[in-house]
Amino acid sequence: MPAWLAQLVYLLAAALFIVGIKKLQHPATARRGNALSGLGMLLAIAVTLLNREIVSFWVIMAGCVVGAGLGLWMARSVKMTAMPQMVALLNGFGGGASLLVGAAEFLKVEMVGDALATTTNTTIQLSSLIGAVTLTGSLIAFAKLQELMSGKPITFPLQKVSNALVFLTIAALGVYQVVSPGLHDGPYYLLVGLSLALGVLLVIPIGGADMPVVISLLNSYSGLAAAMTGFVINNQVLIVAGALVGSSGIILTQIMCKAMNRSLANVLFGAFGGGGASAGSAKSAEGLTVNEVSAEDAAVRLAYARLVIIVPGYGLAVAQAQHQVRELADLIERNGGEVKYAIHPVAGRMPGHMNVLLAEANVPYDKLVEMDDINPQFERADVALVIGANDVVNPAARSDPGSPIYGMPILNVDHAKSAIVLKRSMNPGFAGIDNELFYQQKTSMLFGDAKASLSKLVTEIKAL
Repeated sequence: MPAWLAQLVYLLAAALFIVGIKKLQHPATARRGNALSGLGMLLAIAVTLLNREIVSFWVIMAGCVVGAGLGLWMARSVKMTAMPQMVALLNGFGGGASLLVGAAEFLKVEMVGDALATTTNTTIQLSSLIGAVTLTGSLIAFAKLQELMSGKPITFPLQKVSNALVFLTIAALGVYQVVSPGLHDGPYYLLVGLSLALGVLLVIPIGGADMPVVISLLNSYSGLAAAMTGFVINNQVLIVAGALVGSSGIILTQIMCKAMNRSLANVLFGAFGGGGASAGSAKSAEGLTVNEVSAEDAAVRLAYARLVIIVPGYGLAVAQAQHQVRELADLIERNGGEVKYAIHPVAGRMPGHMNVLLAEANVPYDKLVEMDDINPQFERADVALVIGANDVVNPAARSDPGSPIYGMPILNVDHAKSAIVLKRSMNPGFAGIDNELFYQQKTSMLFGDAKASLSKLVTEIKAL
């Protein structure tokens, strides 16, 4: 294939990436955006295979078949509750791929005995560092989300100092590799090993409450690692794709931090979020009690409400109750009511978790309303129906300066005329604190599995 034609197709692939990411901004165009980005990647792969010296097409095709098979199996078998874990794994795989490519290029040059250009050597060190950190960091994030290890922050004395020393050692090894004549196996392997350890050290002190931010940040890391790898092998489309993923991941991370009113440094080093907080009770520490409601009474209030705002949370995903909540909303609308869904940016375990969950149940996109737009509407809502959400509706974020979530923007459920909260128990959320909303006079608690509770509400409304 002529070089000019390859560059032209690479340019087309990059344009498809950009347009695809642009369309991911809205749920209605997200599928088309994914398809366009996928088409761009297909073009890039095809041109690379035709335009580069390939040792064995059979090996590459076997890898494509195995990879496609695993991807199809994961897409069809992974439950919605495990989607954050899968995203974390995919981030890790991307970082691991960049690490392997950088290492392969380093070892190839060493075996041949050629001199390595300073720029290429620098990008090899960077791709190895970022790729290794992304790989192990993502695996730790996966283990926390999958509850293979504690979701609580894991800390030890002088942790930040230790992390800084490890990073400085990695930086020194990388500089040594670049400035010293020749290539050295030992320092490079040590750099990779310390980078793998650094990925673990950076993620273990982060609590479960901050996992959405961690996932988006690791996604950014995987993009940066890919961009560095593009420089290593002189592949322009990989540079562009990696830069797009890296920059969009950083922007998303900033959005998530803003949604929690916290800095990225506080997320990474603040050791916030318990993940496995001990169970609460029906009484708060101040002796307040909650108002329980039966499914029958809750159904009557919902059936005759003019405006119902549904607040989905991780409990909805755990119960796999998205189809039941859609059925409930349809019944309310048939009775003449209006239903909207209030989406908090950090609800769930990954960015956009609630959007994806509700889209699976074919909830109309125009009913999903972001926090800033829905908050002014709570005051006229007859019922705010909270399903499995906790910290994102806790009024302590506004009223209690001593609360760990103080200053975090929340959904104004407490401004609604009444609230019905579906929860399994009075267990606190990932922040590990009681929710003031649950003890307010206008709040009613409907305890039980969200799917079962919603099914009861549907049955009761149908019987009215």
